[in-house]
Amino acid sequence: MNHLENLLKKINAAKQLEFGNIINDTIELYKKVWLKGFLLMLLVMISAVIITFAFRLIGLAASPFDINNGFSTDMLFNFMSQNAIYSLPQTILVSTLSLAFIAAFYRICKQVDANENSSDDYFYFLNKDSFKKVLMLGIIHATISTVSQLLLFVPYIYAYVPLAYFAIVLAENPDLNETDIVKASFAIGNKKWLITFGCLFVTGIMAMLGILACGIGLLFTLPLIYLPIFLIYKEVVGFGSYSEIDEIGMGDNPDA
Repeated sequence: MNHLENLLKKINAAKQLEFGNIINDTIELYKKVWLKGFLLMLLVMISAVIITFAFRLIGLAASPFDINNGFSTDMLFNFMSQNAIYSLPQTILVSTLSLAFIAAFYRICKQVDANENSSDDYFYFLNKDSFKKVLMLGIIHATISTVSQLLLFVPYIYAYVPLAYFAIVLAENPDLNETDIVKASFAIGNKKWLITFGCLFVTGIMAMLGILACGIGLLFTLPLIYLPIFLIYKEVVGFGSYSEIDEIGMGDNPDA
């Protein structure tokens, strides 16, 4: 039995999870990793702002500008067209970096949860050996997100749950290829869709409390929404000997 088959077998045989337990465990884990989560959100926000600003500059530079007449209607139309063209690659880059940072955050959470010394390496999946895989996952993630949102947004509500598992499956199974990571993510997303959506909805409301702190508090509270994914994966698949895979990069079948 190969690694993917072993994962799918565990997912299909997963036990029933208690919603209240997941929420309680989320809060307890958040107490331990809130500062690490803040650093995650800072990295995600900064990278998104830089990429968005860079693409806006490219779009502006590619738009015609008459120094005598200023902005014209044609220029505005061309500028909007350029933005539409650049939106997908921009989304892909943001998705890729966010995925890499969140996967690294999950590695840190696993170390903290196991009471191990955490190496806060948020760039773990941006090395030359992993970047191609993360980029491909970013392309897949951005494509599915964009297409599902264009389909009157309703399919995106469904797709959001499996997409949320990309990062944790990558973090715990770095030896799997992109296709297998997508298959495993959708398998666990479909199997535990309802409880995942419910936990994400509740933690999302809790995270919004950060608005009360003049908005900056969101950087501290938003990491809450990533923790139910980590805990559900832990209950469904388990970590066990997966910590060895991080070091040796091999596809040994876990015994957890």
